[in-house]
Amino acid sequence: MAGALKKSTNLTGLAVCKNPHLELVPLYKRILRVLEKLPKDYTYRKETEKLVKDRMTIMKLNADVQSVEDKIGCGQVEELIIQARNELSLAEKMAIWKPWEKLIQEAPANQWTWPPHK
Repeated sequence: MAGALKKSTNLTGLAVCKNPHLELVPLYKRILRVLEKLPKDYTYRKETEKLVKDRMTIMKLNADVQSVEDKIGCGQVEELIIQARNELSLAEKMAIWKPWEKLIQEAPANQWTWPPHK
């Protein structure tokens, strides 16, 4: 694994990560484990699994931090770590919320009309 070559992220409050591979790969594995609790046909699970597996493959095939950032294309590795932590948090909440289940009661007829005074 390549060490951090940059001295700063140039983002206030965001320090350079010394070993991004050691942080991101375990985070991605945790996300995948949490997603296994969701139904296989649930769109959030399918799309998030695809994204995480693609990113994990990139991480495993590229030891160079710059090439990882370029291939993923969603910011610096430090930002990817924040994104992964946020995704893990959301996946855990989705497992609790179970948004794929039916509503307890029927939604109001005008729920999705705009403006609301119609």
